Amino acid sequence: MAATFSSPSTVARLGSATSFSSPPNNTCLSSGFLKSSVRGRNPLRLAGACGGKFTCFERDWLRRDFNVIGFGLIGWIAPSSIPAINGKSLTGLLFESIGTELAHFPTPPPPTSQFWLWLVLWHLGLFITLTFGQIGFKGRTEDYF
Repeated sequence: MAATFSSPSTVARLGSATSFSSPPNNTCLSSGFLKSSVRGRNPLRLAGACGGKFTCFERDWLRRDFNVIGFGLIGWIAPSSIPAINGKSLTGLLFESIGTELAHFPTPPPPTSQFWLWLVLWHLGLFITLTFGQIGFKGRTEDYF
């Protein structure tokens, strides 16, 4: 039994020169999910890919579009200007608090000032609107839905 595990022929075949020194042939990979057959290749060995550097992301990974920024800003300013907080809007409260804090400009706003609350809420809503706008606009453009 011990002779089977220490057989020199098995060890010799594992370390043979043909299995490690020559690169494997590019096999043709195909699937029902792929539109055409694709050759398997190592992205690290592509000559001139991204200026000779290997990156995991494409160069324009953000896919920035000014339509999203414009419509997202309008899409946030409109609902945040509805007077829903004691008859005042979130945008109005933010601008009002900016005015009161600028009245004593050299000194910064204290940590207990309402300015920080309105600033964080307004920008949080803006960033959430821009994020969903980017997802929706690019998803529609690239036929995800």
